[in-house]
Amino acid sequence: MWGLDCTLDWRQWQDNNWYARTTILDAIKQTVGPESEVIFEQCPLVDTLSAHDFAFAIVAVGETPYAEYISSKTELVIPSDLADMICSVADRVPTLLALITGRPIELKPEMLEKIDALVAAWLPQTEGNGITDVVFGDYDFMGRLPVSWFKRLDQLPMDPGAALYDPLFPFGFGLTYNAKMKTNSI
Repeated sequence: MWGLDCTLDWRQWQDNNWYARTTILDAIKQTVGPESEVIFEQCPLVDTLSAHDFAFAIVAVGETPYAEYISSKTELVIPSDLADMICSVADRVPTLLALITGRPIELKPEMLEKIDALVAAWLPQTEGNGITDVVFGDYDFMGRLPVSWFKRLDQLPMDPGAALYDPLFPFGFGLTYNAKMKTNSI
């Protein structure tokens, strides 16, 4: 039957209710426990960043879950206000950027130079514990990129066989904590 494989229900909705899920923030709090202070601000203020001696920051940004025609966008970039916020945090605190997207997005070089780590978490992102499991080292990173991650929008569409193929991260890229397993290809 046409269309049954194209549904918006995977976006965490069922019978007009949200599916049960664990946010990344909840998972961080569960992982570090009550002995560690977790401070959350949707848009961190410079005063907050200056007032505390943070060990590190986890900045999670992403797209709203989507499917079908809703995913047709001409802008595959982090909005400038969010990019500025990420850079502001990374200027003051060692920063891990968790991207929750359904596709690669353009990552500006000036932002990449400031952050200390990048995790492509992908949509639909209903289980924050999966992020904390690998970020805090309980499990190793095992995923590999299912696509090439472009450096600039003008590189699209990416063609791995093209002479000018120069991705930010190639198809199959992925790192692990175990140096023996470290690889950049499948």
